[in-house]
Amino acid sequence: MKRIFKSIVAFALCMTALTANAQYTADAPNGTLSPYSQMGLGIIADPQSGFNAGMGGVGIGMNGHNEANPLNPASYSAIDSLSFIFDAGISGQMTNFEQNAKKINRYSANLDYVMAIFRVAKGLGVSFGVQPYSQIGYDYKEKGYVDDAHSLTYTNSYHSRQSGIQQYYIGAGWAPIKYVSVGANVGYLHGEIDRTVSNAFSDSNIDTYVKNYVSNISSYKLDFGIQVNVPLSKKDQITVGATYGLGHDLGADQTLKYYHTTSSTSVTDTTTYVAKNAFALPNTFGVGFSYSHDRKWRFGADYSTQLWSALTYPIFKEYADGEKRFTMSNDYFMDRQRINVGGEYCANEAGRSFMGRIRYRLGGSYTTSYYKLGKADGPREISVSAGLAIPIVNAYNNRSVLNISAQWANTEAPGFIKENTFRIKIGFTFNERWFMKWKVE
Repeated sequence: MKRIFKSIVAFALCMTALTANAQYTADAPNGTLSPYSQMGLGIIADPQSGFNAGMGGVGIGMNGHNEANPLNPASYSAIDSLSFIFDAGISGQMTNFEQNAKKINRYSANLDYVMAIFRVAKGLGVSFGVQPYSQIGYDYKEKGYVDDAHSLTYTNSYHSRQSGIQQYYIGAGWAPIKYVSVGANVGYLHGEIDRTVSNAFSDSNIDTYVKNYVSNISSYKLDFGIQVNVPLSKKDQITVGATYGLGHDLGADQTLKYYHTTSSTSVTDTTTYVAKNAFALPNTFGVGFSYSHDRKWRFGADYSTQLWSALTYPIFKEYADGEKRFTMSNDYFMDRQRINVGGEYCANEAGRSFMGRIRYRLGGSYTTSYYKLGKADGPREISVSAGLAIPIVNAYNNRSVLNISAQWANTEAPGFIKENTFRIKIGFTFNERWFMKWKVE
């Protein structure tokens, strides 16, 4: 009974933290200032916790007795029976934007995730938390000449609210038989997409327009996973994992308000267009493996794909005869591919030497775009990362960890903006022995 009560208390405390996180991300910069976040649902934020951020985001084939791994819910079954783990992460980044030999730096910060995991029965672990599904945030202008004589200039402005989609989830991982685990995450997606495009001319006698796109998303998300642990010896083990994310309509419309201002009369006409069922999630598949030796070092690799090309997206088109249409296009998305590799080394996890208990991590990833820029492919991203897991040692606890990682990412599409981002992530993994039974003799 005491164990159940402690689990309920822990759940309530973590839900308080999740609520605080949701309020924070609504009022503060959400981690991106990229113009590429104006496309689709924004920049897709792949789920990570503190332990795999320094390893290039690898994790489909990884599990551990003291870590939360949302990349594969089957991993929850490996959680230590005596532990309640609370994991939270923050990040700060500097991005250099470059186009046509012009460069500019921008800074942003974010509370990345909050999650918890604990064991409820033998071979059964439960996790819950909140993390971003996508991020949107940009504000920039495009200027140029209308005519060859360079006598008339135009300015197109692109702006969005700091927004995106948050994912609240609860999941379970269960080991029904030895060496095999299965799991599932049930998520709730909630967020807003608010984008504005406007234009202006150096000649005030030309008509102008403002287009405001708004959507409110509220739907579910289902993810499934399986892991198979293959012991090679007493010290060596291979873990193979696979995941599937269910694709489905999000049931959200997109509303476009088109404001047209006539220069001769200064009168603004407003036309409202609505695209029904404008958004959907793609079917997602992932496979991965890891190899570990003597709890000293492990490495792994993942491959995942999101089948966006099967989905449609609302596009506003103006025709030569003046007709305007806001219709669904089947030529906007493309399948997204992602490869992650990484590993870590620890000299002696259970030793007395503080330096020997530090985990050293290294990894990288390659990701393709899920949308097109006109007829061209969208930007691909290449990243490398390195990190440390530093044990927190005091009179009360020697199991908690401070995860620190640094990442460099290059995002680029030929002929478009080039982004180089340097990112620091800090994760706090609090590992408490809440369920230990004390015996007095």
